Amino acid sequence: MATIVLQVPDESLVSKVKQACKMLMGVASVRVQKPTTVQQKEHDITKTAGFREALDDVKHGRVSSYDSVDDLFKELGINV
Repeated sequence: MATIVLQVPDESLVSKVKQACKMLMGVASVRVQKPTTVQQKEHDITKTAGFREALDDVKHGRVSSYDSVDDLFKELGINV
């Protein structure tokens, strides 16, 4: 038996999607699985390698700032 997994971010639509799936010919059963607590937690960007690398760049002065986008483009040699 094949299994299809649908992810529905809007919980208010889950019952409607379930009903619609039941109406499809050949569907034997429809089951709703609530997200686990790990899935419910928002993604914490401060735990990512990219965030740690960015903090390291700031710590070691590997950052640049510009007064405007035009100044950035001038520094990069891009004529706009």
